[in-house]
Amino acid sequence: MNVQYKKGVLELCVLSLLKQGDKYGYELAESISKEIPVAEGTIYPILRRLKDDGQFEVYIKDSSEGPPRKYYRLTSKGLATQEEQYKEWSVFTKQVIKVIGGLDNDEK
Repeated sequence: MNVQYKKGVLELCVLSLLKQGDKYGYELAESISKEIPVAEGTIYPILRRLKDDGQFEVYIKDSSEGPPRKYYRLTSKGLATQEEQYKEWSVFTKQVIKVIGGLDNDEK
């Protein structure tokens, strides 16, 4: 898959997964990489940037399967960002599909 395609959507993927509930970094990386081929290390810089921007908060939780884990929880700012990015992505993908000729007349 083209790297440029992935760059534009990974932030939205992270925010969307956190909209579903709190998750730890490896869990986010695993969920995304099941559908989009990305290296685990690709997700952590995105998490750091989004945390610094106030998109989510971080807390530590004990794990029965090893050391405590750092969990990410979406803030109201993060939720608003996710919703805005989702709207933009939806419009954008429909526009691209129209340009490349992938929509039937009924779907336009």
